[in-house]
Amino acid sequence: MLITLAGTLALVGGVSGAYYFAMRPVTLRIAVGPAGSDDLKVVQTLTQSFAHSPVRLRPLQTDGAAASAAALAEGKVDLAIIRGDLTVPKNAQAVATLRKNVAVLWVPPAARAEKGKKSAPKITRIQQLAGKRIGVVGRTDANVNLLKVILRQYGVDAGKIEIAQFPASEAAEAIRNQKADAYLAAGPVNSKITTDAINASTREGASPSFLAIDAAAAISQNFPAYEAAEIPAGAFGGSPARPEDEVKTIGFSHHFVARKGLSEATVAAFTRQLFSVRQALLTEFPLAAKIETPDTDKDAVIPAHPGAAAYVDGEEKSFLDRYSDYIWFALMGVSLLGSVGAWFASYLRKDERSSNSSARDRLLDMLMAARQTELAEELDRMQAEADTILRDTLTGFEHGAIDQGSLTAFNIALEQFHNAVADRKMLLSNLPQHLQRTGLQLRSTGGL
Repeated sequence: MLITLAGTLALVGGVSGAYYFAMRPVTLRIAVGPAGSDDLKVVQTLTQSFAHSPVRLRPLQTDGAAASAAALAEGKVDLAIIRGDLTVPKNAQAVATLRKNVAVLWVPPAARAEKGKKSAPKITRIQQLAGKRIGVVGRTDANVNLLKVILRQYGVDAGKIEIAQFPASEAAEAIRNQKADAYLAAGPVNSKITTDAINASTREGASPSFLAIDAAAAISQNFPAYEAAEIPAGAFGGSPARPEDEVKTIGFSHHFVARKGLSEATVAAFTRQLFSVRQALLTEFPLAAKIETPDTDKDAVIPAHPGAAAYVDGEEKSFLDRYSDYIWFALMGVSLLGSVGAWFASYLRKDERSSNSSARDRLLDMLMAARQTELAEELDRMQAEADTILRDTLTGFEHGAIDQGSLTAFNIALEQFHNAVADRKMLLSNLPQHLQRTGLQLRSTGGL
């Protein structure tokens, strides 16, 4: 009983411990950057929203998406926001798409030519960018690589153009000062940085012209991280609308990614929390409306984390689903432990069982002796010994060393012994006194 109780308590404690371990709050480190970016602001807001949730966040600010990807690759963080057209770490698995971005390539209105000079030819096609100076908004090398991918598709040698990069905070001023012949920006369609840069290109009421990337589908075939996209008419406001018509371009995404090997249950819980607070973020961050579930196809550019895929497919596992096998094995283990404990307890009581067997044999011997003795005093001595044997036998039964069957057999033997003693005493009491004395003398001299 004690072993069974101990096993049951151990099982209950184990299940309770497993439940606490599975349901305890988990804090995940997430790499995001650069400082002041919308991505960082979104993560900081998520951190506050998740303060009392099962999965919590601890932001690690980086210099940008490339640095965030490196932090994930080195195992310094559990989550990261990375740019899909950069080198994706081998241990990265997609959790959600934070936002989709488009490449915007435009040419400012031509300045009025001085008297006697011809105006420079208007740039209307990407091929005409050869030999020109192109300004890239943002300090990240990823935007420069994006420009080179576009130029390569149209046969423009990147070595024959001049590329100038402007920080996002300085881009509008550089454009107003006519620092380049054309400009490239990459970001969400409603990006304020891109909109301000395009508005800065306006001259004397004339709007910039946008260069269409008609070969977007071909680019996406060669570079799966990119996809064909469109810039809707009037996306950047203004009058007339900028652009006046829909413009074809290429796009890429920023992703929430998780470290491969991170608990499936933890990632599923984070994904569920992320989409549950998405609507609450819309007022402060309209970009939150663009958060999408990851691509769960096996041929996805960034494979989906099993936890995120389970959430998307509605196949999240409950506590019992995840730990039912462990609970079953625990029950089997407790049963086995009980059997082993019972065997061990039986082994420890073998001496008691052997003693009981000897006591029963002794009782049978006294039964035979009681029927032959000629002395009442001898019967009293055997009766006292039988009482001692009875006490020891009952103690052994309480300790479990004697089973019910053995106790029944002992009771029969004891009853027969008592009957023999009673019969013998009655017989001796009915004998004449001289015969009792004769029997005593013969016994003392060894005649009996």
